[in-house]
Amino acid sequence: MRMLLCGVIAALLCAVSPGFADEATPPAPANAIGTLETIVVSGEQPGPGLWKVSKGEHVLWILGTLNPLPEKMTWTATEIEATIAASQQVIMGPSASFNVKGGMLRGVFLLPSLMGARNNPGKENLVDVVPADLYARWSVLKDKYIGKDNGIEKRRPIFAAQELYAEAIRRSGLTLDTDVGKAVRKAAKRSKVELVEPRIELRIEKPGAAVKEFKKSALDDLDCFAKTMSRLETDIEAMKLRANAWAQGDIEALQALPYTDQMQACADAMLKASVIEERGLGDLQERLATLWLAAAQEALDNNASTFALLPVRHLLSNDGMLARLRARGYSIEAPE
Repeated sequence: MRMLLCGVIAALLCAVSPGFADEATPPAPANAIGTLETIVVSGEQPGPGLWKVSKGEHVLWILGTLNPLPEKMTWTATEIEATIAASQQVIMGPSASFNVKGGMLRGVFLLPSLMGARNNPGKENLVDVVPADLYARWSVLKDKYIGKDNGIEKRRPIFAAQELYAEAIRRSGLTLDTDVGKAVRKAAKRSKVELVEPRIELRIEKPGAAVKEFKKSALDDLDCFAKTMSRLETDIEAMKLRANAWAQGDIEALQALPYTDQMQACADAMLKASVIEERGLGDLQERLATLWLAAAQEALDNNASTFALLPVRHLLSNDGMLARLRARGYSIEAPE
């Protein structure tokens, strides 16, 4: 379960940036998804083509990443490796690290998870803090994907939702622990291409006091919990179709399968917590977006070719990073 939660936490961290979620976009209609269970692809797959952002003769090639992906897929990254080898820089997605007691934690979500603050303050159970109708939906999904586990009933709604989501993904033949970022890093190292990691490193002063405060504080996380339940009730088959579309390089299919991403609601619940806002982290989303865009623009000014990673939603949404680059006058070409 710990490995699965790491995947969820990574996905939550990716949500900490404007445009990573299409909150206003309704789920794909049922007739577009079909009634038969989708078979998740396996074996060698090409993945999607690259988006091209250009300024004169300077080009930024962007690979759209997706979570979850087929668990038994092997990504054939030949084109990606060649593009990286011909580039001067590789820009990873934006991230945040938190210095706690001399160590670094990747993501604001790890702080409470790894320091014993996942349970409800006052030792309440989920049934005590979640509306009855929502708890009934939770119970059905918990029985389906987890079974008997009394420990999870003590979790705050946001962390219970994370655990349920991770297990549902695993049981659907998908994985949150994808190798895309790892493969890109290896390709950059092999070709001796500079790796740029737009990252904000923040120090949490007196982390013990912060955790004690977090343990006692309330979180506005029912929206996160509810959206996770809705996602698992309506979107599992479409998740498989999206994963297949990414693996097979079908951008049109990805565009035809919009959805409401619960991760942004969960990120908002964490970032709006008083213990986070009081430590100057409430505007982390915009700071990360600004950092990545600055790295991209600098690369477009100075490099003949640059390779970058961004979540595919950022490339397809109307308010993502790609839309921001387009608004700044850059030429954008979608993969064929």
